[in-house]
Amino acid sequence: MIYFVEDDADIRKLVCYALKKEGYDICGFGLPSEFWDEIKKEIPQLILLDIMLPEEDGLSILSKLKKDTELQKIPVIMITAKVSEFDKVTGLDMGADDYISKPFGMTEMISRVRAVMRRYEKTKSDKSETDKEYNIGDLYVNPAKHVVKVCGDEVVLSFKEYSLLIALLEAHGNVVTRDDLFTRVWGENYYETRTLDVHIRKLRVKLGTSGELIQTVKNVGYKIGGNVDVQ
Repeated sequence: MIYFVEDDADIRKLVCYALKKEGYDICGFGLPSEFWDEIKKEIPQLILLDIMLPEEDGLSILSKLKKDTELQKIPVIMITAKVSEFDKVTGLDMGADDYISKPFGMTEMISRVRAVMRRYEKTKSDKSETDKEYNIGDLYVNPAKHVVKVCGDEVVLSFKEYSLLIALLEAHGNVVTRDDLFTRVWGENYYETRTLDVHIRKLRVKLGTSGELIQTVKNVGYKIGGNVDVQ
């Protein structure tokens, strides 16, 4: 199930119609209050979220979602007429998984939804991840339980931040190129340098003292420094 929060009825109907034709179950909401009432009954697989809304703006909704332990793992695609770098980076910094600016085509919308849903499902079903535990310095990661800890304290990561961390850990100290990270975390044919940099910066901050383990290899990509103990 996909939830779409958009106060413009024409856009809401068009997007819902297009995604239903592609086989997705989708429910549209014109008001944030309607969205909050429904999410108490059923948790969706993906949320499409406009920023400029009555009652409560989309960034406020995103902030509440990411602070809720039951809802924070839901992928969120921000949709807005705002196109400034500040708005885009703010949304990504707060944990949004993707960002689409109005006006947009239905082909682009469907492609972004497919990419996020595919990455989300792959993370849940990837058996190569779930039978391992990673220890490096004060950092502990258990993919099977989706647990990340630093100095014994659990750290909450967004879907993309977690995917980036796993990609770096699975490289066992080797460099992961920027292209490889984009392909794995955002999907093919998606490349925006600022997006990757924002998520890496946010990941480092959330990891606290272990953030320095993520090393930048200039003009190449990133790697995890130190000895990665895999169990």
